Amino acid sequence: MQRLTNLITNTMDDMFLLQLIKNGDKQAFKYVFDTYFTVLCRFMYLYLGDTQEAEDIASDIFASVWENRKKLEIRLTFKAYLFQAAKNRCLNAIRDRKATVSLDDINGQDTPQVSITDSLETEELNNLIQEAILSLPEKCREVFLQSRTKNLTNQEIAESMDISVKTVEAQITKALKQIRKFLGTQYQYLF
Repeated sequence: MQRLTNLITNTMDDMFLLQLIKNGDKQAFKYVFDTYFTVLCRFMYLYLGDTQEAEDIASDIFASVWENRKKLEIRLTFKAYLFQAAKNRCLNAIRDRKATVSLDDINGQDTPQVSITDSLETEELNNLIQEAILSLPEKCREVFLQSRTKNLTNQEIAESMDISVKTVEAQITKALKQIRKFLGTQYQYLF
């Protein structure tokens, strides 16, 4: 019930903000920008692995929101709208990167055949995992990402964050539990 109340409240707040932005209210736009820019960049970094590219795309998204504000349609929340836009732009950027591989690079190589279903399931799973990671508290997420994406040891993480190794271990354990819970029983075997 509380979750539904929060959703309704957030949706109402976002509809009010949307109306203000449609009317050209720069303060309302600034509020949305300040609220979501950094978290959107972090989300896109998980797809792209490039901070500058993530920031560029996030800036483009917000510029597009402002330029197209009069015809902007948001069905649920700004957060959902922005994250969907970010996901789509990241997938486009990744697709564009892959399109630049020359045929000479792959000529003569055996390329595995992947079905569309497998590809979609993998993409859906990646999206779920990224959402799960983003739902972690900031410190927990930072420790987890250093462990899993940068392959740092617990000792290295502890030194870089100026925390104890025990704290690193506790944060990783907490992250794994929360990710398992987020993913549900279907993908628990992954973590």
